[in-house]
Amino acid sequence: MRRFSSLLFAILLFAGVVAASAQAVPSATGRQVSITAGGMASIFQPDFEGDNWTCGDTCSSNNPAYNLFAGASSYKLYGVGTYVDVRLRRWVQFEAEGRWLRWHQFEGVNQDNYLIGPRLPVYHFWKATVYGKVLGGRSKMNYGNYWGYPLGSSYYTDITFGGGVDLKLTRRLSLRAVDVEYHYWPNWASNSSLSPYGASVGLGYKIF
Repeated sequence: MRRFSSLLFAILLFAGVVAASAQAVPSATGRQVSITAGGMASIFQPDFEGDNWTCGDTCSSNNPAYNLFAGASSYKLYGVGTYVDVRLRRWVQFEAEGRWLRWHQFEGVNQDNYLIGPRLPVYHFWKATVYGKVLGGRSKMNYGNYWGYPLGSSYYTDITFGGGVDLKLTRRLSLRAVDVEYHYWPNWASNSSLSPYGASVGLGYKIF
């Protein structure tokens, strides 16, 4: 959380510097630099359930030897998040997001995401903008408990492909009508990968 806050501050500072320098551009070209910050609610399939383990003959509550494997969970995770969209030019845009999936857990299993990357406005119609994005960063898995034994948490590399629709409500407010993401953790536990996916809705405010 602290690292993500620092990252957002750096993005805002950088965009502010770019915006200040853009004041020298003739007004006929229009101001292209803008920053929109917002909040969102999410539902995700974590691709892991608390009982997704294989256990040998020596595995017991006193000797929790285990191997993890991916698999669809019966318990979808719900959470909240925040995002910042930075537009420098029509085709030069970035998005940073943080998400904390902490509700509807099974045995304490939950996930957090801290991501940043390019955002591409694919199509614009009426007051809506269809966009795609490729984000990268780190995500955290809290493994909860197994036989009452706390298994702790770890961070993993996360590559995310996504897209959605933003709908302009007023000059400042926008509705993130839908945002879908497919996450790929290439170096998950036991030399395997994990593929969480989900959707979000949110509300954004254009700072400038």
